[in-house]
Amino acid sequence: MSSSSARIVAAALGAAATAGAAAFAWGSLVERNRFTIRHETVAVLEPGARPLTVLHVADLHMAPWQSAKQEWVRSLALLEPDLIVNTGDNLGHPDGIDGVIEALAPFAGVPGVFVNGSNDYFGPQAKNPFSYFGGPSSRPSRAATLDTDRLEAFFEDDLGWLSLNNTARAIEMRGSRLEFFGTNDAHRGWDRLDKLPGVIEEMRENVGWNDDRSGPEAISIGVTHAPYRRVLDSFVNYGAEMIFAGHTHGGQVRIPGQPALVTNCDIPRDQAQGLSLWHHARHAAYLNVSAGIGTSIYAPVRFACPPEAVVVTLTARDFSYS
Repeated sequence: MSSSSARIVAAALGAAATAGAAAFAWGSLVERNRFTIRHETVAVLEPGARPLTVLHVADLHMAPWQSAKQEWVRSLALLEPDLIVNTGDNLGHPDGIDGVIEALAPFAGVPGVFVNGSNDYFGPQAKNPFSYFGGPSSRPSRAATLDTDRLEAFFEDDLGWLSLNNTARAIEMRGSRLEFFGTNDAHRGWDRLDKLPGVIEEMRENVGWNDDRSGPEAISIGVTHAPYRRVLDSFVNYGAEMIFAGHTHGGQVRIPGQPALVTNCDIPRDQAQGLSLWHHARHAAYLNVSAGIGTSIYAPVRFACPPEAVVVTLTARDFSYS
């Protein structure tokens, strides 16, 4: 190689290294803390129903020192949501529960539902980020056990939220009837889809809405941490009209304008973030997948995929199915 060619190659490599370093600095120092709010509107309520504001919170991955994240999540209470949907992976450190309590305390008394992700049970471990291109990650072998009991007690007793881990619950608010069913983390195989028909029917019998024809038809909402196809298909089979999920981090590091490079599950890459329609067996449900608010402490970088909370406004349909 001539000296001039060598200089050209060296200059190109130097430019690439500089660009890569700049991109990493942006992703690790700026974008992962560039918290955003995405707004969506979904017409699923009965005709004439009043709108409901749903705040979807996903993948906090909270560490105790992350005060900026905690303050931003606290500020979301100013949105005055009617309902909180939390799709799991709240903890990101053995002492992360204190940060979660600090962040979510302002939502005490606001109705909410939640499911767990595996990071609500086990702490993070360092791993090769390129391994995600080979398929969904496996459970770390030496992960710390987290204080799941304290987390769930905070959600249920202090905030008043309802667990949807492989069960179904119902809420009536602002003149609408909402029935929820959910799963524990499908990424670890903890989803019990076989239990859902029984718990859904039991829930419907307990609330008595099937016998009360004077009220509006209930709207069915599915909630899961990891949006695996088997879960989404089952939710549609069981009548879900709206589904909430997290887990994917929206791909976390993306090429601008392109679908997620990885999803860490089997959902199509172009549905790894945002609002879309999930079709199955000639039926469909709206699917909202959040890119999440946090990252693993061992991979604190985002690129072309800022952290987000999602405000989904449920509005009335302009027609009736009857």
